[in-house]
Amino acid sequence: MRGGLFGEILRMSWETVRGNKMRSFLTVLGIVIGITSIVGMTSLLRGFDESFKDSIKAIGPDVVYLSKFSGLSFASGKTFQELMKRPNLTPEDAAAIERDAPSIGVVDIILGEGGTQERVYYKSERTKPLLTLGTTERYVRLANVDLALGRYFTGPEVQHSRKVIVLGQTAYTALFPNSDPIGKEVRLGLIPYEVIGVAAPRPSTGLGGGQDDFVVIPQTAYQKQFGLKATNFGRGEFRPIMIGAMPRDGVDRQTAMNEVENVMRIRHGLHLDEPDDFDMITSDAVLKVWDQISSAAFLALVVLSSI
Repeated sequence: MRGGLFGEILRMSWETVRGNKMRSFLTVLGIVIGITSIVGMTSLLRGFDESFKDSIKAIGPDVVYLSKFSGLSFASGKTFQELMKRPNLTPEDAAAIERDAPSIGVVDIILGEGGTQERVYYKSERTKPLLTLGTTERYVRLANVDLALGRYFTGPEVQHSRKVIVLGQTAYTALFPNSDPIGKEVRLGLIPYEVIGVAAPRPSTGLGGGQDDFVVIPQTAYQKQFGLKATNFGRGEFRPIMIGAMPRDGVDRQTAMNEVENVMRIRHGLHLDEPDDFDMITSDAVLKVWDQISSAAFLALVVLSSI
């Protein structure tokens, strides 16, 4: 009895499929496309995830960056209006860290991280607008900068505001695809600079962020060309200043971070019960936020696949 019923169900199902071939085909096609799309998007996200993590790890596990605010603040729920009320970082902050944080071995001020963009020109060629950074000679060690050609600038060149420039790969390939750029004169905006180095390609984040879209000049030359004028946003203002710090050899990062935090809190006059009014950015902190974002993206794919 049961066998006959089961056979009848199979027969009716087969007749339905035969009678609605196009609908059956479209149903199967839709399932195949859906599964393929989910698998493809999952693979793409995993590729982004691995590329992004590789690029962040290249920063170095011990380096700490300080900024007025960063994506970490937004991830913690703070609003843009709140963050703009924070005090701007200053060159004096970097000097205080170097003086009063004995665990720190390297300190550098990085100008332009707020988004200074400028084109580079060579003869009739020009680049797209590129991130323009102003640093000291210490940046090459702090940021683990590898050079493909030439050299980085020196302390005396920073001290005397020399017009020398290190190109990222984007500027190098756009302006000098078939020639040696070292010693050539380019213009950063309207100001002439001598090319002394070319940075090696940076790991891609996989997100199309243009990791090589930058040039670096001495921070003294940066201040002469761009200044440190604040940009007004509503009730706050922003100066494109970031500070990088790296512990001395043999000192763990947390000890160094505690010293830096104490120096900054004293300079900003914060009481014990008040939170920090600056961000301390490490590769671990960035990766933690990224894991939250990527996990949410994977979860969204699971939900979509079940619809």
